[in-house]
Amino acid sequence: MSVYVDSSALLKIYLDEPETDAAEEALTGKRWVTGCHTLVEVRRNLHRVLDGGELDSAQSRFAHDWEEIDAMDLGEATSELAAVMAERTGVRSLDALHLGAAGMAGADNGLPIVTFDRRLSDAARSLGWTVLP
Repeated sequence: MSVYVDSSALLKIYLDEPETDAAEEALTGKRWVTGCHTLVEVRRNLHRVLDGGELDSAQSRFAHDWEEIDAMDLGEATSELAAVMAERTGVRSLDALHLGAAGMAGADNGLPIVTFDRRLSDAARSLGWTVLP
């Protein structure tokens, strides 16, 4: 089974946060799909909150995982869908890109979205999409 995973969910895997267990449960044993921009979001945030050996370890684990992730291209079709999603839901640009990438990946056809971002979660649910956890 595949799931669309946004940066808020991925970060829970590499940082010790209250929802880490829930993220691991939602993501374990599933194929991860995300937008290419997630690479930037996760690396930026890891660098923002960690340093030294913790940063090195988290970056290494993320780089390994990124090789296995199905990263959706943010080309013209995905960007157009993201713009439509932003207009329909009022989300910010990065969340709109997640909605566009998730839509291209199959969220309209039942591909679940794993997110811990309240705005993105609310927007996806308003579209009738399945949101985990």
